[in-house]
Amino acid sequence: MKALLELKNLTKNYWDTNEKNSRPFLFAHITATIQSPERIALLGKSGQGKSTLLRVLALLESIDSGEVRLKGLSTKDIDTRAWRMNIAYVAQQSVMLPGTIMDNLTTVSNLHNRAFDESSARCLMKDVGLEHLEWGKQAIDLSGGEKQRVALVRSLLLKPSILLLDEVTASLDQQSKEYVEQLLLKLHMEEATSFIWVTHDTEQAKKISERIWYMEDGKLTIDTKTKQFFENRNSVCSVTL
Repeated sequence: MKALLELKNLTKNYWDTNEKNSRPFLFAHITATIQSPERIALLGKSGQGKSTLLRVLALLESIDSGEVRLKGLSTKDIDTRAWRMNIAYVAQQSVMLPGTIMDNLTTVSNLHNRAFDESSARCLMKDVGLEHLEWGKQAIDLSGGEKQRVALVRSLLLKPSILLLDEVTASLDQQSKEYVEQLLLKLHMEEATSFIWVTHDTEQAKKISERIWYMEDGKLTIDTKTKQFFENRNSVCSVTL
């Protein structure tokens, strides 16, 4: 059986080497495999390249060496648009497209020549606590937390097999944060959706993940089960989130 996702020796160099950098690369030799649908928390202190790694996996940034394979197929073997339908990236800073909420939600179907699934969109908006919003409202007028959740729903309408989540709940209040966590856990259980979730919230990592990737000094230094990661006192004392 082919692995769902394979990362093989991924290296991303700094575009401009200077004296402030103690190493010539942002990250190097990142190797990992997702064999079947999983929930992964990507941890590590700032500056390790976690967000950039997600963007590389989404084909939004290039790598200097290495290879990414989806179900056995390299990025070179799959059309970029098809790749992004399978692997969807949701940024920490949400970007609203010009127009209304409706315009933003229908973007996915317009780009991929699909019929807009209004029923799914309304269910997802309810799941993230936004069922009260009028879809004719200008997206630019939404609060930061509302924009973040609309952006997430917009990506979920692709029905991707893998979600790349970059601190997507960092700007949300506690209730909204829980809505998002519950929805993503439900999608994993019911639709076998995998996710790689960058977070600095240890409690969230414990709650939403079954596997931890920890980056330090530009390397993937820990790849283990979540329970083992947090039960290992030495690891907990030596890592910084």
